[in-house]
Amino acid sequence: MEAVKFKDDKIILIDQTKLPLKEEYIVTDDYERIATAIERLEVRGAPAIGVTAAYALALSVKNKNVDVEEEFNKAYERLKATRPTAVNLFFGLDAIKSEFEKHKNDSQLYSKLIDAARKIHQDDIEMCEKIALNGLSIFDRKMRVLTHCNTGALATGGSGTALNVIRHAHFNGFVEYIHVDETRPLLQGSRLTAWELDKLGIPFSINTDSTAAVLMKEKKVDLIITGADRIAVNGDTANKIGTYNLAVLARHHNIPFYIAAPTSTIDRHCRNGNEIKIELRSKDELVKIGECRFTSDAYDAYCPAFDVTPAELITGIITEKGVFRNPYSLENV
Repeated sequence: MEAVKFKDDKIILIDQTKLPLKEEYIVTDDYERIATAIERLEVRGAPAIGVTAAYALALSVKNKNVDVEEEFNKAYERLKATRPTAVNLFFGLDAIKSEFEKHKNDSQLYSKLIDAARKIHQDDIEMCEKIALNGLSIFDRKMRVLTHCNTGALATGGSGTALNVIRHAHFNGFVEYIHVDETRPLLQGSRLTAWELDKLGIPFSINTDSTAAVLMKEKKVDLIITGADRIAVNGDTANKIGTYNLAVLARHHNIPFYIAAPTSTIDRHCRNGNEIKIELRSKDELVKIGECRFTSDAYDAYCPAFDVTPAELITGIITEKGVFRNPYSLENV
């Protein structure tokens, strides 16, 4: 189960907009097509976006019949504009840009950039496993876990963040059951997380986002784990819209609320959540499911892709370097 592959000088992406009903793949070496895939959420999840963007930028110098530096800079700006909130995008792009500046006159430029992208990919694979192992420390008994959006293999270059913690905990006997928020408006929970859990053979059920409060009230949730798209150095965290709701509910019901993410998701230039730019998406994502429109196109709609959870509502942040707890000071992590 891989969201991103690189083979025969082409990137291979599973089209996540088609899941779980169809498993179709995008195979391309065109950075413009990859940028479109990121915008359309055909590939999504902060770490997967970072890995994908790194490969895309490296591919921009593959064609020797163009002005390489001009094309590279054009590709950098195009890819940078795809998703403004996920910090891993900029981490991946800037790492490739740094390599480009060092080797732009080298005859082996393309292979060096691809090697750099492969390293970013491999690092993400290793970080995913370390996150999962560190996450085992938050379990002290068999627990019922609630999660939001998709944070598994589909969201990363490896085996996932929050969902990978849950996966490892399950196979170590610490997870009894998973409650999967559907995650409106694009249903990443009911489409993607459910698809992954089904393939892994882990027991789960889908619930509407608004059912989470009832599950907590009925004491059917012992622990909540979600991912992150950007973490400020004070611990404020941007994640898929609906995460803040969960954190508030968790505090009211005295349920531990954890974030799982690689340290590449920490924005060391961002002091707090007020500085995180929140992406606004097309209202079509809210008034349609797939191609089916279920309300009037004349109605206005507010459709932020993310919300920000204040650090004081987060029990701990699980990373490949350990589990950090409030008060957070993540500048040098």
